[in-house]
Amino acid sequence: MSVVGFDFGNESCIVAVARQRGIDVVLNDESKRETPAIVCFGDKQRFLGTAGAASTMMNPKNSISQIKRLIGRQFADPELQRDLKTFPFVVTEGPDGYPLIHARYLGEVKTFTPTQVFGMMLSNLKEIAEKNLNAAVVDCCIGIPLYFTDLQRRAVLDAATIAGLHPLRLFHETTATALAYGIYKTDLPENDQLNVAFVDVGHASMQVCIAGFRKGQLKVLSQSFDRSLGGRDFDEVLFHHFVAKFKEDYKIDVLQNARACLRLRAACEKLKKVLSANPEAPLNIECLMDEKDVRGFIKRDEFEQLSLPILERVKGPLEKALAEAGLTVDNVHMVEVVGSGSRVPAINKILTEFFKKEPRRTMNASECVARGCALQCAILSPTFKVREFQVNESFPFSISLSWKGSSSDAQESGPDSKQSTLVFPKGNPIPSVKALTIYRQGTFSIDVQYDDVSGLQTPAKISTYTIGPFQSTKGEKAKIKVKVRLNVHGIVSIESATLLEEEETEVPVSKESVGENAKMETDEPAAGAATPPSTNYNDVNMQDANANATADVPGAENGTSEAGDKPVQMDTDTKAEAPKKKIKKINVPVAELVYGAMSATDVQKAVEKEFEMALQDRVMEETKDKKNAVEAYVYDMRNKLNDKYQEFVIDSDREAFTTKLQEVEDWLYEDGEDETKGVYIAKLEELKKQGDPIEERYKEYTERGSIIDQLVYCINSYREVAMSSDPKFDHIDISEKQKVLNECVEAENWLREKKHHQDTLPKYASPVLLSADIRKKAEAVDRFCKPIMTKPKPPPPKPTTPEAPATPPPQGSEQQQQPQQSPAQENPNATSHENAGDNGNPAPPPASAEPMETEKSENTDSA
Repeated sequence: MSVVGFDFGNESCIVAVARQRGIDVVLNDESKRETPAIVCFGDKQRFLGTAGAASTMMNPKNSISQIKRLIGRQFADPELQRDLKTFPFVVTEGPDGYPLIHARYLGEVKTFTPTQVFGMMLSNLKEIAEKNLNAAVVDCCIGIPLYFTDLQRRAVLDAATIAGLHPLRLFHETTATALAYGIYKTDLPENDQLNVAFVDVGHASMQVCIAGFRKGQLKVLSQSFDRSLGGRDFDEVLFHHFVAKFKEDYKIDVLQNARACLRLRAACEKLKKVLSANPEAPLNIECLMDEKDVRGFIKRDEFEQLSLPILERVKGPLEKALAEAGLTVDNVHMVEVVGSGSRVPAINKILTEFFKKEPRRTMNASECVARGCALQCAILSPTFKVREFQVNESFPFSISLSWKGSSSDAQESGPDSKQSTLVFPKGNPIPSVKALTIYRQGTFSIDVQYDDVSGLQTPAKISTYTIGPFQSTKGEKAKIKVKVRLNVHGIVSIESATLLEEEETEVPVSKESVGENAKMETDEPAAGAATPPSTNYNDVNMQDANANATADVPGAENGTSEAGDKPVQMDTDTKAEAPKKKIKKINVPVAELVYGAMSATDVQKAVEKEFEMALQDRVMEETKDKKNAVEAYVYDMRNKLNDKYQEFVIDSDREAFTTKLQEVEDWLYEDGEDETKGVYIAKLEELKKQGDPIEERYKEYTERGSIIDQLVYCINSYREVAMSSDPKFDHIDISEKQKVLNECVEAENWLREKKHHQDTLPKYASPVLLSADIRKKAEAVDRFCKPIMTKPKPPPPKPTTPEAPATPPPQGSEQQQQPQQSPAQENPNATSHENAGDNGNPAPPPASAEPMETEKSENTDSA
């Protein structure tokens, strides 16, 4: 079972795997720890990750980046519209109001959803993990921003399905950072809480989490975010500054050229990193546009002045997180800064001023999320034993349910009257389940929606659930118990609906039983009502205004159900019959409609499409490999023909073969530039028909000498042993030794004859003395001689001694042997007494010990 954590960033991705010795960040094909989050579409295949980044400059309009900003968002989202202005690729609005990405693939323009492209990138990360682990990767943990909406979380799960992954959990990036920080801490307090603020300034967003640590656990106290405050915003400040500067100095408009924009943005990103460590930095780009070389220069103070509007927004999430946690700055013991955008000195200055303490950098700013995800996957996986560490995650949004009132309510309040209740408040534990009871006469709908969408810029309504059809047997309003689940991924759904009906049954009971049963029925509801609501499971009872408010006490409902299902102990002296209520539970169908989510059919189609594209990529990679093999063979063989193969081929054949190689080389760069895999295989086999005999002659010539030496050594060794006068060979018959000598002479004559013949031939002729034949001859000599010369000495004869009268065996030994013959047939104690009586002597200790051993063995066998 794989244990993998994926940190899918806006700019780059990191893969971490759990091993027996700890968590490792794995390397991609270019031996880098970070893989660019880019999918590039070509005329014949896709280029993912590092290959996509290499193709971006040459193919900017078909290179899809910053996928994380597109997934699960409406096209009309103001933030998305701002992002689209910086993207070099085309994004349009789909029929459902969500974005569609346009790219030229296999010679025609095709559209892809952001979820599909996200799945393509995940499949690349999966391949990196599989190559490193040499095993299939299915189970994983994926890091997501805490501000991801319900729809975005569902989209990530759909993308994982497309990539063939099964996420055990979608894990908040800040919580993953906190886990990676706390699980290795051995000095966490047992009673007092250690409060740590984690500030993650990534490529496109800023997230703040305040977590409380105790020994063996962490609890998320508060979370806040700014979805559009990251490292790329500082890049954009520099980009627009130099666009205006170059327009004035060099009379070029960079915004009109997609490739020039990419090159300038890349240069500004490098410039930002230089300014993080230096007070000033230059900018030089050759042939940026219109064959003009451009130069620029900026100081850090000027850069910070330009970035002032962005820096002023940093304090917002910090203040919000502190307020929601109910802490003061003094209560925050440490501040950890992570993320690729956190290296800007001005941000560190703001954090120091706000928390009144220097931010720490004890964690790897880029890898901590992937490591935390891998740790969480290891905790959830049964294959790894991880140190006991409890993660108490909290939900960053408030979720409520709403529904239309019943017909009687509509008459009083109007036809559009709606009722709602808050089921999962902000900060609710993840996962969590709550049960609600509603009274209805027929099919009804419940909407799941955000209680507050001010900071989300997303529609309030998440999904609608239609519950029914069902019928109430008594003609009154049916009592429906609805179970609402907030799962480990942070996704809210109505899990089930149950129709509860009370049935009265006549149960004969005695006076004592009546008293006991009544006590049980009254005690259980009271206990249930007095029990404080659990963080993971609560009964929230809702009903219409005209319904009986006291009819559905949470504990009473459960208590009645349990009491009704329990068998009642009956007395023989039956005095009366008391009515007994029993709860009958019937499952009610629940139909789900999630707004903006992919249907199961669409996901399956996307999975099939991904398989087709992956197959096309694989075919093209194999075709490239075969083409490269032909090209490499041409260059290698041509060099060897004029070097070490020169003596092993006649001049006419060498010239003809060299001409053939030149023809194939010309063909590769002309007509053979774009051929199929089979054509390249056939072309390589055609060349090898001429080249292999030459290679074989050279190989035989270079190997023959050492193999002949091995045969000669084998012959001489056996001859020396056969002619030896060593006493350890005296037991071997002379005729047998002679056979060994004859075999050695025969092999020597064969070798001499073949070698003489071979020496008369030129190097370009086919050899008559092959290395394989020499090896076979050596094996034959060894097979014949070894059994003879390693024949063991016969054992020495036993010395003859005069016969002595036989001595009777000792009595103890007979008694010892007798129980051993059939220990399981007789009583061991009886056997020992009989033997003692027959011999007239008491039985020795060994005989009495035997039955104990027998009993022990029997016990062992039975165990």
